[in-house]
Amino acid sequence: MRCQGAGRIKVAVRSVRVTFPLNCVADQVSTTYNEVAVAGVDRGGVVSVEAPPGVRWSMTIGRGPAAHEDASGAGSGSV
Repeated sequence: MRCQGAGRIKVAVRSVRVTFPLNCVADQVSTTYNEVAVAGVDRGGVVSVEAPPGVRWSMTIGRGPAAHEDASGAGSGSV
């Protein structure tokens, strides 16, 4: 997810009970990668985003097998 503008975004995937916040900074594009392994991802779902009016955001969402971790322990991000 990417965002720009002062404020906090809340992302929710209600069908699998996952939520997370993202703090956005004025005059800076912030990029965050989240990968969550949960049961029930074979069902349809809805993702919602709440953001203040001054925050611009974009998101890419995928569903599938978990990405493998590299040697440093960091996941290869999918959102």
